[in-house]
Amino acid sequence: MTGLRAIVTGGASGIGLATATLLARRGWRVATLDLTTEVPSPLVGLRCDVTDDASVRAAVAAAAEQFGGLDVVVNNAGIGAQGTVEDNDDAEWARVFDVNVQGMVRVSRAALPHLRQSSHAAIVNTCSVAATAGLPSRALYSATKGAVQSLTLAMAADHLSEGIRVNCVNPGTADTPWIGRLLGKADDPAAERAALEARQPTGRLITADEVADAIAYLAGPDASATTGVALAVDGGMQGLRLRK
Repeated sequence: MTGLRAIVTGGASGIGLATATLLARRGWRVATLDLTTEVPSPLVGLRCDVTDDASVRAAVAAAAEQFGGLDVVVNNAGIGAQGTVEDNDDAEWARVFDVNVQGMVRVSRAALPHLRQSSHAAIVNTCSVAATAGLPSRALYSATKGAVQSLTLAMAADHLSEGIRVNCVNPGTADTPWIGRLLGKADDPAAERAALEARQPTGRLITADEVADAIAYLAGPDASATTGVALAVDGGMQGLRLRK
């Protein structure tokens, strides 16, 4: 797996940083595309706002120029949202879709000319169990992740003939900075964390490293026959119905 060239959006923290670090440890050249460029060596930090097409194109071009091309795109940048369908106004719906869905479109669109030149081209999108399970007070977030899973399937069909595989990972509730901020706002953070852990059959939150392992698999040559797949990394949250 050494020598491949990848960009990871939202790569400065959480699942993105864990993924970028893992790929670099395996000998890949990796650029993180994020609002901050502060990432540990040997990662290359490039500033990128996924809601701005010019910013995306400039960052993708810079990574491709520095690496001499691109082989893998990890579309990981995303933001959360809470509430029922009536709790968020139109502006918030537009903002979250702009980051979580259209951001992936912009990055993929900018990277496709480079991926077409690769002998090992792959796109991995970070989706969520929220795409396939009804979670309370996650209407907006779930809608964006449902769109991501459908987008993944459509892209896999569109670009298979070009030698580009497209898959997504569906994490359960992961122990990330966003969840940390969510818990920090709760009236009883310990009780809220216990509730989040309890709804996953394994009884614990997913780690960023576990999601990174799944992304790395789908991005790498070991998954050369895998495309159009949503790989659940959710501690059994979607598929298992255990007796209490």
